[in-house]
Amino acid sequence: MKPFTRAERVSGLIRGTLSELLQKNIKDPRLEMVTITAVKMSRDLRIAKVYFSTYSGKTNKDKVIKGFQNAFGYIKRSLGNQLGLRYMPDLKFFYDESFDYGSHIDKVLKSIKIENESDHQPVEK
Repeated sequence: MKPFTRAERVSGLIRGTLSELLQKNIKDPRLEMVTITAVKMSRDLRIAKVYFSTYSGKTNKDKVIKGFQNAFGYIKRSLGNQLGLRYMPDLKFFYDESFDYGSHIDKVLKSIKIENESDHQPVEK
């Protein structure tokens, strides 16, 4: 079994700590319904790409990014204090479109199922 790399361990710590910050400490209404879905670190641990999703989907994506930009200093300082890293990575925030894509695929599959059911009605005797 391959052990986790340092980048994977640090990304897991950032994800968990940032999720906790969003739930307990950050009171910005733009960030209330945000879920951190993933954190991907660069190999040198200098950049952390933070992926998020919202319950409202893409509609509030820009507002959420502005909320993260507004709270950026607080988030970085809090993460630095809690994680105890020598160098706190630069945080970049990205909307995670995988949930929207999954929802789209689900709708397509349901529509295909409905079409197939209507095409293959059993013949009544």
